[in-house]
Amino acid sequence: MKSGLRHQLAEKMAGEITLSDAPGQALKKWRMCFDIPANVLAERLGVSPSVISDYEGGRRKSPGTAVVGKIVDTILTVDEESGGKCIQKFATIANTGVEDDIIYDIHDYGNPVPLRNFSDAIGCSLIHGSLDQSIFGYTVINSLNAILNLSSNEFNRLYGWSTERALIFADVSLGKSPMVAIRVTPFKPRCVVLQGITGEHVDPLVPLLAERDRITVLCTMMPVEQIINKLREEQWSV
Repeated sequence: MKSGLRHQLAEKMAGEITLSDAPGQALKKWRMCFDIPANVLAERLGVSPSVISDYEGGRRKSPGTAVVGKIVDTILTVDEESGGKCIQKFATIANTGVEDDIIYDIHDYGNPVPLRNFSDAIGCSLIHGSLDQSIFGYTVINSLNAILNLSSNEFNRLYGWSTERALIFADVSLGKSPMVAIRVTPFKPRCVVLQGITGEHVDPLVPLLAERDRITVLCTMMPVEQIINKLREEQWSV
């Protein structure tokens, strides 16, 4: 594993957890991104599973920088021991290299934003899934250009630093193409927002695909520019 890549990711993870207003939730996000069960992380750290649970649930005082560093190092080591699959995927995500005519806007949050609040802010209606969860970022995407020009590996670059985000596909007609594209890629977003379409015009295949990949699907008629401005200005209260 390239030490520079590991170091870059470790700094990103530790910084986000340490500086977050909700460090436990940031810790949980990264643990889940690396698909490491809480009991496995606890065992490797030499603590009881309840300690990890208390950190993530905010019931225990936020760990200091030394402990956060040890947790991050353990997460990365566990991944390396199984081939470093997640580290390599995040390397692909970090190096976006995607043209401006594909990504209109991209942002990562240091703290979790309730999906219900996010949905309300941009005038969404629910097509499938639950709003009782949180996201850590969003990407606003030119749907047609992304689908026509991005390979499956390049498609992963839409995720910023976290898959726990909303992918907002602009100017969709039926919503099926973005869901099919996501279906054949390894990463899945927490939420997909179909912009420019109302619920009654969404293709019947969309909720079926969303169910398979456990994705919440929303739709909104708010103009793209207004969405971008609204999300950039929003001061989330959680």
